[in-house]
Amino acid sequence: MSDPFDDRKSRASAWFGGLRDEIVTAFEALEDSHLAGPRADAGAGRFEVTRTRRKGGAGEDAGGGLMSVMRGGRVFEKVGVNVSTVHGELGQAAQQSMAARGVPGIEDDPRFWASGISLVAHMQNPHCPAVHMNTRMFWTPNAWWFGGGADLNPAIPYDADTAAFHAVLKAHCDPHGADVYPRFKAWADEYFFIPHRGRARGVGGIFYDDLNSGDWEADFAFTRDVGSAFLPAFLPLIERRRAAPWTEADRDVQLIHRGLYAEYNLVYDRGTKFGLATSHDPDAVLMSLPPLAKWV
Repeated sequence: MSDPFDDRKSRASAWFGGLRDEIVTAFEALEDSHLAGPRADAGAGRFEVTRTRRKGGAGEDAGGGLMSVMRGGRVFEKVGVNVSTVHGELGQAAQQSMAARGVPGIEDDPRFWASGISLVAHMQNPHCPAVHMNTRMFWTPNAWWFGGGADLNPAIPYDADTAAFHAVLKAHCDPHGADVYPRFKAWADEYFFIPHRGRARGVGGIFYDDLNSGDWEADFAFTRDVGSAFLPAFLPLIERRRAAPWTEADRDVQLIHRGLYAEYNLVYDRGTKFGLATSHDPDAVLMSLPPLAKWV
């Protein structure tokens, strides 16, 4: 008997893959248009694509995806755009974590299916902000939900960039309800916070998880709008800042800020914890880490 969610799973997975293709094309075009300065190494400015696999028990095919990473470009020092669709059974720790979040029946039937896109970009120019975006769908026999968001992580913040980024996110949230943007902005402010530093890792954005209004189509439409907001929110900021002159002092500020980003992703990030706990490809899970960072 077929799973009534099979069609919805296929649609979600296909959409995440299409968004990945759109972003990769846009980022490579941005590299091609930026003529100032040599590329750091051969092949820079193009994504290297690797297939990833999730380890399943007893030789089980547990799914996988594509890890697309560009290193040493003119604009991007390192950027990764990953998509995956994985399935199997959750281990004990993951079951307990989800049960604590209120996922029903997970300890009785630990089967799961998950698909999504995850992106992190670390820029060459310290005046260009780093950025993170992801959207995902998760299914268990007793529940389903969407999650995701986007947030800006500048080493050298500019109020105009922060306002422009948030304005695009708000414009894509508003058709889904006047309360959506402020609610998910507040969630991002809380989520992307580094308790042991007592500070945010960036200038925020939106974040949501466990989204199940009971209307799958509406929740999927919202998640598509979050993904579709990314390029119009981010690309204009890079066009504005990518040719700005910078100093070694600026680079030092950038590397120290990247240290904060690395701390957050290794200690607090849900996606990192889930990926490692469910035996996904560790290189894909840790793609978000910067190529270089510094601590004082």
